[in-house]
Amino acid sequence: MAQKWPDLLILELLTGVDDHGGLSAAARAAGVAQPNASRMIKQLEHRLGTPLLERRPTGATLTPHGRVLVHWARRVLEDATRLIEVAEGLRSERAAELTVSASMTVAEHLLPRWLGRLRSEQPEVGLHLNVRNSVRVFEDVSEGACAVGFVESPTVPAGLHSTTVAADRLVVVVPEGHPWTRRRRPLTVAELAATPLIVREPGSGTRITLDVALQEYERAAPLLELGSSATVRTSVLSGMGPAVMSTLAVSGDVRAGTLRVVPVEGLDLSRQLRAVWRPPRQLSGPAGDLVTIARRDLRVADPKAD
Repeated sequence: MAQKWPDLLILELLTGVDDHGGLSAAARAAGVAQPNASRMIKQLEHRLGTPLLERRPTGATLTPHGRVLVHWARRVLEDATRLIEVAEGLRSERAAELTVSASMTVAEHLLPRWLGRLRSEQPEVGLHLNVRNSVRVFEDVSEGACAVGFVESPTVPAGLHSTTVAADRLVVVVPEGHPWTRRRRPLTVAELAATPLIVREPGSGTRITLDVALQEYERAAPLLELGSSATVRTSVLSGMGPAVMSTLAVSGDVRAGTLRVVPVEGLDLSRQLRAVWRPPRQLSGPAGDLVTIARRDLRVADPKAD
């Protein structure tokens, strides 16, 4: 008997648990009542014969099998989105279109403002955003799947053009009450490297930046590898362990005091966020306008930016 395909809405709920840190938040994002969302996930677990969520009084998190399936669920949803976009394009003539791929930090904290400004200036442009990790963004750009990408990676593959659009810094964060908050001296780089950390998945810009910074040190195995900054943040807040995260992602929690920044002596995790695109060097059309908006934003934030 052929395996029945899972509904795309169920896959959206499953990836939403990873993106938003729990089933309730995933259900709200998908516009589904929480009891219905829970029932749909249970049906998928029964069909696949494996638990996908670990249910606790404080909320639901992905099991190891669930994290594996989320990776593939994202690809299915991305392909389904592209299918719908192609069908729409075949059905009618469309105005100018702009497809953008962006890594998680840029997509969550910077692109909404940039895209909002582009929309106000060019309301006729159809906008499409793919949220990837930095490695996948490079693939999209190289394959022509998007007009421009935004990444956090410290390096850019040969053959692609790039420009800096924002500055960012990674910091070590722990919840209030963590033993590191009572230290009188900063951590050493070696201590950080020897500590099991909650980290992003391989291929993310945040993970690459951290790995490059600690490459000369003996590393502890990760405590957890998670697919979004939201789930990393939630895991740290729940007391599971420390993490290295973007200041863009944790600034609100740091101001509120629910997360504390732990200084590390001799470790500078400043980084540049970049726009990347294929030749020619001069990026034109809505993609070029979007990069101009982003760089204008950078100049306002940092008058010294070139």
